Amino acid sequence: MKNNILRTTRLIDTALINNDSELRVLIDTIGPLEVETRTDHFIALAKSIVGQQLSFKAANTIWNRAIDIYEGELTPERTLEIDLDLLKSAGISSSKAQYLKNLSRAFIDGDIKPDNFMNMGNDEVIEMLTCVKGIGVWTAEMFLIFSLGREDVFSINDVGLQRAIKWLYKLDGKISKDRLHEISSRWVPFRTYASLYLWEAINRNIIAGRIEELKNE
Repeated sequence: MKNNILRTTRLIDTALINNDSELRVLIDTIGPLEVETRTDHFIALAKSIVGQQLSFKAANTIWNRAIDIYEGELTPERTLEIDLDLLKSAGISSSKAQYLKNLSRAFIDGDIKPDNFMNMGNDEVIEMLTCVKGIGVWTAEMFLIFSLGREDVFSINDVGLQRAIKWLYKLDGKISKDRLHEISSRWVPFRTYASLYLWEAINRNIIAGRIEELKNE
């Protein structure tokens, strides 16, 4: 199945920067972005579970070991067949190994119905996914962005986004949820793209600098 692309456009960038002068500088600095979404929903969720609370590098290492165990058959049925100890041998924790089993049963039993996703709102998708033990709101939000390609998602509890916002708007101390809501409301209906720019600022180590330095370049 061919993956979809989340791609910034002039219309999207213009809508974002018209309401946010600070974000304008970041967008001008980074330039166009595009992200390929993962259209195999089971694999996307399984990979998210494996990568929870791990660095990108560690998560990829463990996931690649898991792929070897699956022998190319990354399906709910195959997951239920694999012994928990074998999953743990790839570096997957006991709890995450059980979460993968929970996810598999949800797909097989119909508690998660991928064919329905495109007709569901964001909150409905989150509600369906978080009924499965091992999938929290953050994982569901990442699924909305990186699998379903939803354009207006803001994960308010994402530590990376909080860190980038604190830097971009020169905020001190802990940022309240009300403040995060106020800032992110400027980006509706393209909050996903604003989030991608903020994450990219972290990936490129831009947030180690200062916004004034970017303005003067």
